[in-house]
Amino acid sequence: MATSPSITIAGRQIGPDHPPFVIAEIGINHEGDMAKAKRMVDDAAKAGCECAKFQSHVVEDEMAPVAKKVIPGHTTESIWDIMVRCAFSEEQERELKAYVEKKGMIYLCTPFSRAAADRLFRMEVPAIKIGSGECNNYPLLEHIAAYGKPVIMSTGMNDLASITPAVEIFRKHNVPLALLHCTSMYPTPYNKVRLGAITHLQEAFPGVVTGLSDHSLGIWTCLGAVSLGASILEKHFTSDKGWPGPDIAISIDPQELNDMIIGSRAIHESLGGKKDILPDEQDIINFAYATVVTIKPIKEGDVFSAENIWVKRPGTGEIKAKDYKALFGKKATKDLEKDMQLKWADTQ
Repeated sequence: MATSPSITIAGRQIGPDHPPFVIAEIGINHEGDMAKAKRMVDDAAKAGCECAKFQSHVVEDEMAPVAKKVIPGHTTESIWDIMVRCAFSEEQERELKAYVEKKGMIYLCTPFSRAAADRLFRMEVPAIKIGSGECNNYPLLEHIAAYGKPVIMSTGMNDLASITPAVEIFRKHNVPLALLHCTSMYPTPYNKVRLGAITHLQEAFPGVVTGLSDHSLGIWTCLGAVSLGASILEKHFTSDKGWPGPDIAISIDPQELNDMIIGSRAIHESLGGKKDILPDEQDIINFAYATVVTIKPIKEGDVFSAENIWVKRPGTGEIKAKDYKALFGKKATKDLEKDMQLKWADTQ
């Protein structure tokens, strides 16, 4: 029997045999404000979340100046200006990592450049989260893989043809790997989420942990993903949906995060099994089943028919409802009162 895939991050085992690992993607929702960042860590912790994730942007190493002219569709300013405003220094990221870990949570961060990756390795992060945009950035993936730390990689904007070389890079370096299905639309319409892609990844890359990094509204698609074997769920997170920021509109709040954690664990516990009768159901069987009873007095030698027997609760009688018609034509072996549960010894 095949062993279920798993990876371990900071002592937390992640895979189909374990509760879903929920990542609160704070990302750049702090807008460069440390107080906001810590508020979101506090709220994620109160919601019961195990992991807070951020983004590491070393702008000059991440982008060429032409990025100053590129404006993403879900915002009104250039990607360069957004990242300059939101980027934390290494000192600030170390402060944030310590704060997250003091809360008993796992700190993860996504590097968007070689310099950012090196920074995170200096900070001794337990694992690296790779964003969808870097899934086919093979030079950067080679650089990250050489460190040998576990990797969680989103796969939005990529198909199996471009994901396969990335997987091969990490396998070559024996890097523990998880792949997250993702649709890079903000927000993602439900009919573009394509939860079936999770199964597609599982079939294409056996032995790899899978999950969902979701940009649709609410928590519903993440809950659905658990039933398909998703072991990691990532959602953008904010303490206040009224805050400004390019990712706030697709973020969940503390109550939704708590609901997602509780719901995903409930669904995970509910998986598997087959359609049989549990011993635990016997108490209910005792009153809920119907058994054969007399519906009028019956004399010894009388023939059983629909005129003198029927089926009624509780289920404590000897002859169950399924055998009702098997009694037709048989005779009573003794006198029977009305409303008696029949026994096989009463028939011949």
